[in-house]
Amino acid sequence: MRLIAPGATPPAEVNKYLLPHEQQVITVRRHPAVLIGPISITLAGLIVAAILSDTLLRHQSTAMALVWIIWGFLFVRLLWKAATWAVDYFVVTSQRMILTSGLLTRKVAMMPLVKVTDMSFRRSLLGRLQGYGEFVLESAGQDQALRTVEFIPYPEQLYLEVCALIFPGKDTGGD
Repeated sequence: MRLIAPGATPPAEVNKYLLPHEQQVITVRRHPAVLIGPISITLAGLIVAAILSDTLLRHQSTAMALVWIIWGFLFVRLLWKAATWAVDYFVVTSQRMILTSGLLTRKVAMMPLVKVTDMSFRRSLLGRLQGYGEFVLESAGQDQALRTVEFIPYPEQLYLEVCALIFPGKDTGGD
């Protein structure tokens, strides 16, 4: 998690989507658990390719080459997913929530804080074990660009931080 200190410079991928009068409050990447699926598939593919190469395809060079080319595609897919994860951010400013995603085709979804009527988070068993959750945002409008944010790290802490921005407490007078 990255809570932004006053005067700190946000990542360039995020800074270009901020309005001049907005103050960035929270910036986080999605939890690295988003990469578990691609890593698992790539490792399973590696094991299968190694077994096939060592036992069944030892003397069939064309078939062996095909198996390793397929595994190469799995590996490139993993690299792509990791690069995409590295540039995806969930940002909460003083006025909006923004989710940026995509490596080549950039997608920016946002919801003004004043439009949020309800916010909750969900945590699966795997999410509780690994430390991530999913935010579910609701507003009075039907069509929402930002409805769910998956793989949020530190969901309880972020939930409280965001709720404090959406539903600010009354000032007690500060004596």
